[in-house]
Amino acid sequence: MEYYLTIKLIHVLAAVVVAGTGTGIAFFMFMANRSNNTQAIAVTTKHVVLADWIFTFPAVIVQFVTGMMLVDILNYSYTSAWFLAVIGLFIFIGACWLPVIYLQYRLKHYADQAMDEGVLSDSFKKTMKLWTALGIPAFAAILVIFWLMIFKPLSVV
Repeated sequence: MEYYLTIKLIHVLAAVVVAGTGTGIAFFMFMANRSNNTQAIAVTTKHVVLADWIFTFPAVIVQFVTGMMLVDILNYSYTSAWFLAVIGLFIFIGACWLPVIYLQYRLKHYADQAMDEGVLSDSFKKTMKLWTALGIPAFAAILVIFWLMIFKPLSVV
C-alpha cells in the first residue's frame, strides 16, 4: 500500500507540474505578447522554451510512467473505456504539444529578430495565434483527464 501511495503521490505531483507550468507559460506568453514590448517578449519566449524542457518534458514522462504503474498496481484493464479515454487524451495533448515546442522556438527566433529590427513581424503574430490555437484544446484535455482521474465515470475493467 505504501508503494501505491508513493507512486500516486509522484503521479499527482507531476500532474500539478504539467498543469501549473502550462498555465504559467500561457499566462506569461499572453501578457508579454499583449504588451507589444519586444524586449519583454524576447525574454519571455526564451524562458518559456527553457521552462518546457526543465519542467514540462520531465513531468510528462513521469506522468506516463507512473500512470502505467498505477494501472498495473490497481489491475485496471488496458482495454477499458476509462483507460482508452485517458490514453487517447494523453496522446491528443502530446499531438498538440509537440508542434508547440517547435512553435516556441520560432517565436523565440522572431522575438530575437524583433529586438534587432524594433518591430514584431507578422510571422510572430501568426505563429502566436497557432501556438494559442494548439494550447487551448490541449489544456482543455488536461482538465478532462483530471475529471476522469477523480470521478472515474467510465468502467476501469
